[in-house]
Amino acid sequence: MSRPNCAYKKIRVEEAVGLSLAHDITEIRPDEFKGVAFPKGYKVKKQDICHLMKLGKSHLYILDLDETKVHEDDAVLELVRALAGNGVVYKNKPKEGKLELLAARDGLLKINVEALIEFNMIPDVMCASIHTNTPVKKGEKLAGTRAIPLIIERDALDLAVGVARSSAPVFEVNKFKKARARLIVTGSEVFNGLIKDRFEPVVKEKMLSYGSHLVETVILPDDRQLIAKTLREYLSKDTDIIITTGGMSVDPDDVTRFAIKDAGVDRLFYSAAVLPGAMFQIAYKGDIPIVGIPACGLYHKITVFDLVLPRLLSGEKPDNRDLAKLAHGGLCLDCNVCTYPACSFGKSF
Repeated sequence: MSRPNCAYKKIRVEEAVGLSLAHDITEIRPDEFKGVAFPKGYKVKKQDICHLMKLGKSHLYILDLDETKVHEDDAVLELVRALAGNGVVYKNKPKEGKLELLAARDGLLKINVEALIEFNMIPDVMCASIHTNTPVKKGEKLAGTRAIPLIIERDALDLAVGVARSSAPVFEVNKFKKARARLIVTGSEVFNGLIKDRFEPVVKEKMLSYGSHLVETVILPDDRQLIAKTLREYLSKDTDIIITTGGMSVDPDDVTRFAIKDAGVDRLFYSAAVLPGAMFQIAYKGDIPIVGIPACGLYHKITVFDLVLPRLLSGEKPDNRDLAKLAHGGLCLDCNVCTYPACSFGKSF
C-alpha cells in the first residue's frame, strides 16, 4: 500500500508541539554524531523546538490521522497482542513498526500454521517465525511481526487482528513436565556382559536436557515375558514415561516391541517416517507413554526420539499420523558437524 498524502500535514515547527513526526529527522555533528535525532512517530515537545530549528527545520511534516488510519507502531502492538498466547512475551517498544515474539519460558513452541498463513494473506501485515514443534529456551526469538506501511488502514488492521484472535493461540510455548523416566535396556548380549550398555548415558543426557530425570534402569535379555512383566511393574510405580531400547527390528530375537503390546497398552504405533528411526515405536497405557528406541539411537546423535521426546514431555500424545507427518523434513543429512535443531531435520509443515 502506498502512503496516502492525507496522512501528512506540513506545519511550522513552532506549531508542532504534541504532534507526531511523519519521518525521521537526522543530525550530523562532525566527529561526534551522525544519526536519527528525532525518529518518525516522535511526539514533539516544547523543549525540542530550539533543537529542531538548529537542524534547519522551519517546517515539519506531522501525522494527521483520523480514525480510519493507524500509525505502524500502534498497529504492531495490536498485532502482537493478538498473536501471542501462553508462554510468549514481547516488548512494548516497537521499532519501525516491528516487534519480536519471545519465549517466556523453556518449552515446546506450538504454532497454528494455517492461521499464520491466513494472517499473512492480509495486505500490509506480516509475521515470520521459526518452525512449530521446536524446543525453545526462555528469551529465545520465536517470530517477528510488523505493519508494513507507515500508516495502515484501520480496516486491514482489524482484519488481521481478527484472524489472529479467532485462531488463538497462534503462538504458544508449552511447558515441559519434569518427568520421572524408567529405562529398560534389552538385549541378551548386553545382559550377559558380552558388550557394554551405551544406551543409558544417552537417554539420561536427553532427559536431563529437558529437566527430567532417569530414576531407574534395568538390563534384560531378549525374553518377551520378562520384558512385559518388568513393564507392568514400571507402570505400577510413580512413572511418567517408560523408555525401552533395542528389540525394535524384524529379527526373530527382536521381541521388545511385542513385549510392549503384551504389557497391556491401550494404543500402540510402530514405525515412523524418519531416518534415522524408521523402526521407532510408541505406545500408551493411560497417560504413560512407552517409547521403543531402535538401535540407531546409539549410532546417530539425533534421531526420531529427539523429535518425539519434547512433544511427550509437553503433554502431547503423538499417534501414527503424527509419525507419518514427520516424513516432510524427516531425513537427517548426517552432517559432519551436527547443528540440530538449527537445520531441516524434523521441520515438518
